[in-house]
Amino acid sequence: MRKLLLSNDDGVHAPGLRALYEALCPHARVRVVAPDRDKSGASNSLTLTRPLALNDLDNGFYSVDGTPADCVYLGVNGVWDEKPDLVISGINHGGNLGDDVLYSGTVAAAMEGRNLGMPAIAMSLVGDRHFETAGRVAASLIGAADLLSLPPRSLLNVNVPDLPWDEIRGFRVTRLGYRGPAARPLKIQDPRGRERYWIAAVGENADDGPDTDFAAVEAGFVSITPLQTDLTRHAALDDVQGWLDALT
Repeated sequence: MRKLLLSNDDGVHAPGLRALYEALCPHARVRVVAPDRDKSGASNSLTLTRPLALNDLDNGFYSVDGTPADCVYLGVNGVWDEKPDLVISGINHGGNLGDDVLYSGTVAAAMEGRNLGMPAIAMSLVGDRHFETAGRVAASLIGAADLLSLPPRSLLNVNVPDLPWDEIRGFRVTRLGYRGPAARPLKIQDPRGRERYWIAAVGENADDGPDTDFAAVEAGFVSITPLQTDLTRHAALDDVQGWLDALT
């Protein structure tokens, strides 16, 4: 039976993680290693300044006092003798669309799995109600995971509309859209009158064309976007080389 490692960035007690676990248990042997608290926006950070605590909980899950990437690193890389066949991160409370993937701990957990040589999927629900729908999507994807061949250091970013299962219109392979600039931070005062700032909401959609993840979800389709870790802007290499040549 396939062995799965589950993690997330909303924390080990998040209902999305529980929904994912319950959806996949009938189909695989599942281990859960997740942050002990909400780590949304942690991106790919690893904890390098202190040791990490791995604690087993009464429900069989494991919590880590670190980041999503820490959790997958520990889950894959030597804590247990048996390695998973697949890493799945989620189900995130809210979408990871467009530029969100740069900040997302959900995507980062999947990316850490991929960096360690495991096939990986990041699962997000674009809302916070129909986690059972996203769970059914995850179960359908792992059933065909062996048939998918991805290049090294790539993963799937899956965004599920917040709809009942029978209202999902199907699946679309998409590219990332992108957002405009985020709003200005919100300035507040703490109870002692000191100035503090809240990071503001994400920017409005700037590219939500028909082939993007934004458009697919808006139309009621599950968006599946293959991601890679190579951020090189290959089309600009010659331009940058010409710029340097002109300087010398």
